[in-house]
Amino acid sequence: MLQKLVVLTLSAIALQGLSSCTPETIAPKPTTTTTAANQTQASLKVGGSSSTVNLLNVLITSYTSTANTVKITQLEPGQSENIIDGVKLKVVDVGVISKVLKPKENDGTLEVREVAKDALVVATHPSVTGVKNLTTEDLKGIYSGTVTNWKQLGGPDAKIVLLDRPEDESAKRLLRKHYLGSELKNSPEAVVLRKEGELIKTIQSTPYSIGTFSVAQAVSQKLPVNRLILNGIEPTPENVKAGKYVMVREISMIWHKNPSEATQTFIEYIFSSSGINAIEQSGFIAVNSSAKK
Repeated sequence: MLQKLVVLTLSAIALQGLSSCTPETIAPKPTTTTTAANQTQASLKVGGSSSTVNLLNVLITSYTSTANTVKITQLEPGQSENIIDGVKLKVVDVGVISKVLKPKENDGTLEVREVAKDALVVATHPSVTGVKNLTTEDLKGIYSGTVTNWKQLGGPDAKIVLLDRPEDESAKRLLRKHYLGSELKNSPEAVVLRKEGELIKTIQSTPYSIGTFSVAQAVSQKLPVNRLILNGIEPTPENVKAGKYVMVREISMIWHKNPSEATQTFIEYIFSSSGINAIEQSGFIAVNSSAKK
């Protein structure tokens, strides 16, 4: 019965776009290329988790600027588990996820390859002045609700507005792993946002707010936020590559072991010098690693 439900669910995904597990989604417009009338277009359906949409947009834009015989449909962002199932059932040609695939999640039909590292930044609304560096103890105080006013951290006399993520999202998992610990209780006044795009939008419009999201998003979109230093270490590409800045998530590409010619060509482009250059220019750190089976 469960298998039938999965098949029905992913069939709906193929028709409607890869939907999130919640109704609060940010749906990108389908991305397509144009060709001459007498050319035959290959077709690709690609989808990513909400935290990887920015990288996926970069890759599609870069690829379609050189390949004018491929029609790419970008599906609505969903959770990584949905993307994985979609690729298994061949309703998604190429998926992008921000988690390490567990052995039990690969039934032997998937190819997986890490494509980039995405550093996460703790940032504030520009109204938060005088705060440039946070220690582990500062973060624990903010996220638990024991530190409630920016004045306690050298900032303005204003209440801290904490924008948080669900426990199953990569940003919160990494915060707990490197700074908060697994036992820290969440602040009862935290505003929990399901999608990273929602958090980014909210932090820009909410004075005295703080949240955690992709450095690449902040760089590529030139977001007007204050990017904070953590324990004296800046979230720069150099510090990430040196292993000094530790709050970094892995972004991987997944596709079926028996890909179409169009899928194979797209994958090869992503790991070519042109694809790597596009990734680096957008604030991500490209990973030219071997394929993982």
